[in-house]
This record gives sequence, structure tokens and C-alpha cells, in this order.
Amino acid sequence: MPDHHTRSGTPGTATRDEGATYPALTLRPGAVPAGRPLPKTPPPFGEVFTDHMVSAFWSADEGWHGAVLEPYGPLTVSPSTVALHYGQSVFEGFKAYRRDPDRAALFRPWEHARRMADSARRMAMPPLPPELFVAAARALVRQDMDWVPDGDDEALYLRPVAFATDSHLALRPGLSYRFVLMAFPTANFFGAARRAVTVAVCEDFVRAVPGGTGAAKCGGNYAGAYLAQEEATRRGADQVVWLDAAERRWVEELGGMNLFFVHGTGDRAELVTPPLTGTILPGVTRDTLIRLARDRGLTVREAPVSVEEWRQNCASGRITEVFACGTAARVTPVGRVLAGDGGWTVGDGSPGPVATTLADALSAVHRGTAPDPHHWCHLVTR
Repeated sequence: MPDHHTRSGTPGTATRDEGATYPALTLRPGAVPAGRPLPKTPPPFGEVFTDHMVSAFWSADEGWHGAVLEPYGPLTVSPSTVALHYGQSVFEGFKAYRRDPDRAALFRPWEHARRMADSARRMAMPPLPPELFVAAARALVRQDMDWVPDGDDEALYLRPVAFATDSHLALRPGLSYRFVLMAFPTANFFGAARRAVTVAVCEDFVRAVPGGTGAAKCGGNYAGAYLAQEEATRRGADQVVWLDAAERRWVEELGGMNLFFVHGTGDRAELVTPPLTGTILPGVTRDTLIRLARDRGLTVREAPVSVEEWRQNCASGRITEVFACGTAARVTPVGRVLAGDGGWTVGDGSPGPVATTLADALSAVHRGTAPDPHHWCHLVTR
């Protein structure tokens, strides 16, 4: 489905959706604690949630229906719920950025809606209509506008999830589903200071295999990564580097983020990122940075990168920077790589100019201090 919005390239503005039909979401009365204090600074990632959430339901007879904005609270599910046993669930993550006391901008909600629909199809689930996805996001941000932080490295993180709800243990897809959208204030995942992280190449486990669910944002992909991430942490790394399942030599992802390798410097710098072969999550931030880099005249290639190439090109100076990207961490420079047969440093081990430039450009679009020629920001007014 195409985006529908006005074309506005003026700094300080956000595009408004028009022409799209949004379902009406009504506020269901409920107990929201009176006088609940808002956090002065964002708490740890994903620990304190806003006052409300959006729910919707699916059945074969009615499709997606019953969408409602309601107070945030516990869900009641059966112990035999399909999602608990067989993992039939998908989710997304995107952000709203403060513009002024009564406005916030959702960043690329339609792209996240489409990716969630793709994930649902892969997991044999009914895809949520993008119109409902965006309507839910707008309704929740409008209702909980006071929760949107205004710091440069802060935002309101929106977490939609859909899962099978029927109670049976037969090995078949669910027959009923629920969608829930919640939100929480957050700072940058790795902290406000831009530092280069240390990463560890995983040689014992794989994240995804050809024909598997690597391109879907489903819960099992993340639970299956915990053990490798814990091992990376014990080795002194911030994140784990995933390799391909067949040869165990081609770089795929960094934790839950996409990777970019910078060859050269200045205007002649070239960015290389692993291609989307079905085992890598198609990151919305990845796509955004590719466009921002090309807008600035940089060459961007999608090509395989092996661990050995990474090591050798860092030693020769051909690779000058490496950075990861994702919704939670935005642009994260990589300064040090740990591998079983020894580690190496990327550049001088500190954030490089290309990563810094792209991080600044991305932030400026988020905040409305730069033009938005690709019409990524969608304004929500209280």
C-alpha cells in the first residue's frame, strides 16, 4: 500500500497523512492511576510503559475487529494458548519523536506496518491491515502525548505485537489472534554518548538458515539468540556478530541490527552492507541510511562480506569504519571485533566521520530540523 501524505520539505515540519482511511479507535474507560508521575528521564529500555494501549482481535468470521484504545494492563490468556507453546507471534518496534508540546512525529510507520504484515504471513498468521496499524499508533501517541520525551537522544518507542490466542495444542496455526500496541519512553539503546562498541563473532550458533524465519520479526529469533549474546558479554563484547549457517564465514547481522562497512574516506567513501537473502531482517533504519547516504553522493553496495575480508581490510586500512543500525540504537559505531583466533580494531577504534554524519542526518529528520524529502515523518497532534 502506498503512503498518502503531503509533500513538505521545510525544516521543522512533519508530513501529514491524507487520503488514507483510518479505523475509528474509541477510548475505553478504565482505571489509569491518578496523578501517575512521568519519568524525568527515560528509564531503562522497556521497563516503564505509558498509560494506554491499543487492542484488536481477529477471527475467521470477522477478520480484524474490535480495535480499542484502553488503559494499559495485564492480559488474560489460557495456559494452553497457541502462542505460548508454539511461538506463533510477531512484533515490531518504531518510534515517535517530540516536535513541540502538542506534536510528535511517527517515523516511517507504514514501512513498519508492511514489515509486520510480512512477518505475520511467514508465521501463518493473518496480517494486520497497515491502515489499522497506523491508526493504532496515531491514537496511542495522541492519547499519551505527555509521555513523549524531548531529549535529543530520546523518543517514545512503540511496540506492536500480534499472537495466536486460541486454546489448543494441536500442531496447526491458531484460529484466533490478538493485536496489542504499547509504548514506553526510551533513550538511545547504548546510551546518549556516541561510543564505539565491541562485538564478538559467534562461531558456535547460528541465528537463521535459508528458508527459515530470519527475515521475520518473530519472538523465537530473539530467544534463540540469548545464549550467544550471553557468551559475547562474557567475552567483554556489547553485541554478537551472526554468520551464515552454511559456510559460517559470511557476516549477516549484529545482534538485532544491520551492519555497514565503510571503504575509503571523505566523498569517495563507499558503504557495503550484506544483501537481504532471506536470513537477514530487512531493517527500516538500514533502508533509511542507504537513502540518506546516496542523497549525500556516497556509493552504497549490497554485497557479501566475509569475516576474513573484514579482518584483512581493517588491517590494510581499506575498511575505515563499521557501524550497525536499528530502531533502538539508531547508528552504532563498531570499534573492536573479537574472534576465536584473535581480535582486531576498526580504524582507530572510535566513531568515524561517515557514521557520525549519517547519525546526525537521521536525527535531524527525526526532530524536524532538516528537510524530509522522502516523507518519512508523520505528524500526530494532540
